[in-house]
Amino acid sequence: MAIITSRPALNDQALSPSTDRTLAILELLGEHPGGLSVADLSRRLGISQNSAFRITHTLHERGYLHRRESDKRFTLSNRLFDLSRPKINDKSLVLCAHEALRELRDATGETVQLMVRSGSKGVILEQVSGKHAVKVMGEVGLRVPLYSCAPGKALLAALPEPELSDWLATATLKRFTETTKADTPSLLADLEAVRQRGFATDIAEGLAGIHCVASAVYNAYAYPVAAVTVMAPIFRLPVEQFEPLGRRCREAAGRITERLLA
Repeated sequence: MAIITSRPALNDQALSPSTDRTLAILELLGEHPGGLSVADLSRRLGISQNSAFRITHTLHERGYLHRRESDKRFTLSNRLFDLSRPKINDKSLVLCAHEALRELRDATGETVQLMVRSGSKGVILEQVSGKHAVKVMGEVGLRVPLYSCAPGKALLAALPEPELSDWLATATLKRFTETTKADTPSLLADLEAVRQRGFATDIAEGLAGIHCVASAVYNAYAYPVAAVTVMAPIFRLPVEQFEPLGRRCREAAGRITERLLA
């Protein structure tokens, strides 16, 4: 019996059934990082194997899917994410940031990330892995709450006041750890401190045992477009090291800003 996943009905005659099937395949593969075969996709979506084959073959040829030769399962590539990566002044944000991110990683030995804001969340856009055996890692494309991580707070602190107020009006502040800024007054006080010192900190606010420091990257209009962050286990990044590491993050973010505006 076919296993049909939940999909919106196509009531509008202007909608394209083939496009709907293509998007359904992409979404289903996104839910199964281990990959699915053509037969799996056909069964789960209730479409013919011929249709599933033609769509996956096209997506594979265009670079949107990978196919493992060992079991013929398809997995998503980074192609869709690459299309959504922001550009500033027709320059790739990731390309402009890469050198500074790698230099910051080399100087600290810790994992360095570039985060951008997407609606109410922060999205990891790029990552350079730390050099230690025990290190903190995320996943490129991961969406996280802005208020409970250093890069997110660096972005929030740099927003124009009206935009920050709009964000706060719709934000749901959930407590993840004992140190999460889960109420508006404490978050606003923290954001003001970020503005004063030029970098944000995360004292195990999103994940227990993890500390982060971050600074914002700006466009030509002094608007925050990204944030550079260094993240590490508490035992390698105590609070006493926040200040010097914050200066390094500010410098790295400044270099990225300069490259974007050059």
